[in-house]
Amino acid sequence: MEKIIKFSGICKEFKIYQRKKGTKGIFNLFKRDKKIVHALKEVSFEIEEGDIVGYIGPNGAGKSTTIKIMSGILVPTKGTCEILGYNPWKDRKKYVKNIGVVFGQRSQLWWDVPVVDSFELLKDIYNIPNDEYKQTLKLLVSTLKLEDILNRPLRQLSLGQKMKCELAGSLLHRPKILFLDEPTIGLDAVTKLTVRDFIKYINKEWGTTVILTTHDMSDIDALTNKIILIGRGQLLYNGSFSAIRHKYENIKTIEVEFKKEYETLQVDGYEVISHNKNMAVLKNLPTIQFNTKEFISEIGKNYEVVDFSIKSMSVDEILARLYSDYEIVGG
Repeated sequence: MEKIIKFSGICKEFKIYQRKKGTKGIFNLFKRDKKIVHALKEVSFEIEEGDIVGYIGPNGAGKSTTIKIMSGILVPTKGTCEILGYNPWKDRKKYVKNIGVVFGQRSQLWWDVPVVDSFELLKDIYNIPNDEYKQTLKLLVSTLKLEDILNRPLRQLSLGQKMKCELAGSLLHRPKILFLDEPTIGLDAVTKLTVRDFIKYINKEWGTTVILTTHDMSDIDALTNKIILIGRGQLLYNGSFSAIRHKYENIKTIEVEFKKEYETLQVDGYEVISHNKNMAVLKNLPTIQFNTKEFISEIGKNYEVVDFSIKSMSVDEILARLYSDYEIVGG
């Protein structure tokens, strides 16, 4: 597949000015200290046409800064970015016709007018031919179930309804790339499923490339074929999510019930997470390949087991472990 996004050696610095304290601890009103914050440090990656990429990391990692650079809103301090053959900030007028952007906390629609009027304005902004607009709008309204809210002002809609309208608005011109920044934040479970199904639909039917930033690992699990992990402004991982899952799938949590109470508990190759009377929770060390028969044999040497259950790591636990391994703090 063709690589349509090339992000190379990108750095982004921000200047922050802070009031300087005087000798008595009082802030000086006339002098300020300048501090340089490195939001991105030599970040490089490539994305192929038709990918759905999860761009993940804790708060302050540099995710939104990256999306704003790729959408042409921010200019990097250093480095090059080529998307669909364009420089996003230099070729902005031509470039934006090929992308759609949805920020979870910001709207591109007008607050006090009916949603359909906002769509009509976007039609004119993107210079969409009338027949193409009607065909695309019909598809979006049907797929996202917008029939009952098209004639209502945005301010009267629920969060989930607004997000579905934002998605529709960003796709009226059928962009080749869709940037989604926390698209499911605050949505109920039903709306989340609708949004996810729609993203998979446009990726499959339209061939739209999707770059998704989110803290919701169920979004990553349900949608993406690869992830890019960033922390402290640096690229830490770039590859498939299935490879990450495979890396940690051997780590099991085992809940054990004993026949009697034990004051202490120690099992070679296992970490004791909790121990209360005749109940305990253990986790095998990453260096130990978990095997049920071997575990029962090992724990049965010193303890009488009545029952036990085994759980694999959840998607959220995998993310937490991934952050821990790269020594970054989730948030």
